[in-house]
Amino acid sequence: MSAPLDVVVLGEALIDIVTTSAGAAERPGGSPANVAVALGRLGRAAALVARVGDDERGRVLEDWLSASGVALHSAGRPVRTATATATIDARGDATYVFDIDWTLPAPVEVPTARIFHTGSVASTLAPGADEVRAAAERARPTALISYDPNIRPALTGGVADARARVEALVAVSDIVKASAEDVAWLSAGVAAVDVAREWIALGAGLVVITDGDAGSLAVTARASVEVPAVPTRVVDTVGAGDTFMGALLDGVLNLAGDTAALRESVRSANADTLRPLLDRAAAAAAITVGREGMDPPTRDDLQRDAAVKESA
Repeated sequence: MSAPLDVVVLGEALIDIVTTSAGAAERPGGSPANVAVALGRLGRAAALVARVGDDERGRVLEDWLSASGVALHSAGRPVRTATATATIDARGDATYVFDIDWTLPAPVEVPTARIFHTGSVASTLAPGADEVRAAAERARPTALISYDPNIRPALTGGVADARARVEALVAVSDIVKASAEDVAWLSAGVAAVDVAREWIALGAGLVVITDGDAGSLAVTARASVEVPAVPTRVVDTVGAGDTFMGALLDGVLNLAGDTAALRESVRSANADTLRPLLDRAAAAAAITVGREGMDPPTRDDLQRDAAVKESA
């Protein structure tokens, strides 16, 4: 019998068509797929449940996932593999235009794992978004539920609809990671820490809000802690938040063994537990933004990075 998975991810895998002043290039991506790859690079047993077309772009995605040790489980074959046209500005920030069909079987088959993760387009785009939430609810008795809204406004149907979908998933999640940009769009004028506390009241155990070079914030029922970003030269920001998410989940998996103990460890985490989790996730994200495209660090990369900082 094979060993159980550490993390299963349900969500989109797609091809980023990246446009910069130097021209255009195609790269594999999709926020949930990126999280799975980040976990695979860190040595975790990870699987992605996604819709990938039987075409050349689909084969690129399959090879990319396999190279990082991520098992791909099909949630149906679309007519063509999804794309996201990403335009990178002078600061390295990306904006996206999507071509995606997110239609899932009901119920969608998801392998058992210690953590079930979802988010981004998969969690807000109809018709599949409803089945994503149902899958999270089905997984909850045996897995921690992790969620990253990673909002794509062009695909959400408006703020009110997006907020309803986000809050429904927050309510069944143990871990929620969102960007400050997500929070500002969903709850304009409300401080990030207050949104985090609202999500804790809805049912989340740990809420982490990232804010680029301004650092990150973590909130549980017991504690609130902020950590700075790691200074680095930014090449582009594609995959930075997903790398942070993957490294955060990798760290969380070390807190306890079975699901009940792991859930309790997350929900009762204090500042002394949270700070090293966020520091390590920030270090991983800093490595990614210093590279072109979604190229997250391996566990060895992170260990070397930590050793260099200790000796400096």
